[in-house]
Amino acid sequence: MSSVKAPLQKKSELPHGTRFSSTSVLAGNDVISFPDYPAEIRAPAGTLEGVSSFDLSFSSSEIYTTADYLEVLVAMNPAALKANIKDLEKGGILILNSDSFAENDLRKAKYKENPLETGELNEYRVVQIPITKLTLKAVEETGLSHRDGARCKNFFALGVVKWLFVRPLEQTQDWIEEKFKRPEIAKANSLALQAGYNYAITVELFHARYHVPAAVLPSGEYRQITGSQALALGCVAASCRSGLSLLYASYPITPASDILHELAQYKNFGVKTIQAEDEIAAISSSIGSAFGGALAVTGTSGPGLDLKSEAIGYAVMTELPVVVLNVQRGGPSTGLPTKAEQTDLLAAMYGRHGEAPVPVLAASTPGDCFYMVLEAFRLALKYMTPVIVLSDGGLANASEPWKIPDENQLPDLTPSFHTDPENFSPYQRNQQTLARNWAIPGTPGLEHRLGGLEKDSITGEISYEPENHERMVLLRDEKIKRIKNDLPPLEVIGPGKNKLLVVSWGSVYGSVFSAIEELQAERYPVSMLHLRHLNPFQQNLAKILNNFDKILVPEMNLGQLSRLLRAEFLVDTISFSKLQGRPFLISEIRSKVLELLGSK
Repeated sequence: MSSVKAPLQKKSELPHGTRFSSTSVLAGNDVISFPDYPAEIRAPAGTLEGVSSFDLSFSSSEIYTTADYLEVLVAMNPAALKANIKDLEKGGILILNSDSFAENDLRKAKYKENPLETGELNEYRVVQIPITKLTLKAVEETGLSHRDGARCKNFFALGVVKWLFVRPLEQTQDWIEEKFKRPEIAKANSLALQAGYNYAITVELFHARYHVPAAVLPSGEYRQITGSQALALGCVAASCRSGLSLLYASYPITPASDILHELAQYKNFGVKTIQAEDEIAAISSSIGSAFGGALAVTGTSGPGLDLKSEAIGYAVMTELPVVVLNVQRGGPSTGLPTKAEQTDLLAAMYGRHGEAPVPVLAASTPGDCFYMVLEAFRLALKYMTPVIVLSDGGLANASEPWKIPDENQLPDLTPSFHTDPENFSPYQRNQQTLARNWAIPGTPGLEHRLGGLEKDSITGEISYEPENHERMVLLRDEKIKRIKNDLPPLEVIGPGKNKLLVVSWGSVYGSVFSAIEELQAERYPVSMLHLRHLNPFQQNLAKILNNFDKILVPEMNLGQLSRLLRAEFLVDTISFSKLQGRPFLISEIRSKVLELLGSK
């Protein structure tokens, strides 16, 4: 697996990384990318606070997470170097823009001395290139100003890296022509890209080039996809498979805003989007659309889930199918808005007043976000309940090659609307699922009202009777519990009985699977179980947990799933926490497993 990281100055420069990853996908490699950018919108250029980066791993075999350490680091200034040098392996290639190491640049990055002169970079293969000067020279013929010309320097660096890893320029040049509408800008970027590539050839910067053969992946048609794109496409697919128009209402919040941006492009599929005035208005719009018979979905992140909690309780009481997409981020409060955590699990489970049970699902990879949205709509429509889908900032921004599914293989989501007016009651139920009737308002003979007050279990009329309230609480709870009868059994990765079981959920999947795959190949007695349904748990989970001596639960929180497993199944789980806004490293999981096995 090869790994490259290109620190940039702001999020808008991330397309340079996506161009290299797209080229790698077209070359047939398996690819995992991880953009990492700060919360500060206008941090001064050249400061540590302003450094963004694009982490890319690509391989000739299937991979599931980015590499622990980089083989190549491209640092365009001292701040980028200082922020990311810890991720470069010893002996790795360090490409530096030597034009950006003046005294003022060093001061902004809080360097007391020039690292190019102190010897602190001697453990790396340092390649110094005057990238800014060479870029300005390359674009001189376009007549751009010094400032605009210097903006092309990232394409020069991209050209160097493309030569190093034997990547063609044509696809990126075509993208440049399409992306930049001003001809002189497009030409300048293309010239800078070509100049970087040519410079790497003529100056003989590197001792060797690196050719990564195509990976052997399941046959089919692939595209590159991020988690947010997959969530959006899942919503569109659900609309197509249900025959219902979809309404997505949300309030802009990092990092969930990209879902709204994506869905706004699919009006030709009958998708309607609302940028609401606040989080409460957003979910209220979704609840209203569900009442009207539309496919209802809302999205948010972190604090937005808190603000939606009362309305989610309202959807529980009215028993309307609303899907809530929550892209978790570092908290509490504003916290780390551009970083990833898994700290909303207990909020999704219990973050509402009263007894308000809601199914909770969690995606494991960027591509899996697509399928978890379809599963959420399947459960919401079948059981007439709101459903929460947990993604996180890592999944939202990361990308991978995604096999485009056969539409005919996707679940049939055709809803079952009630149409018979004879003896109609909105609280008549399917005896198997306990789902209530769903009738479209305005249908003759099916006039009804819904609201937040407790309902009579038979007629649906408002009822304050104590015994009826308890009966309805138990009924709503039982409805959610019955979902487990509709879920496939869990499958253990490795032996079903072993010394150690590692239980993962969400985006931790990639790091855990990679580590466990290595350890099992070395014949260590460890197995893995990944959970995508977190409420309710699948039926065979209790039996699986009882077959292992120790259970390790790595999470980007203080042990929320671990606490749930302890409470539900009375097993002595071992919590392994990381809350740094960054995903687990493969080596961190491996080290913890070996420690518990007594092999470290």
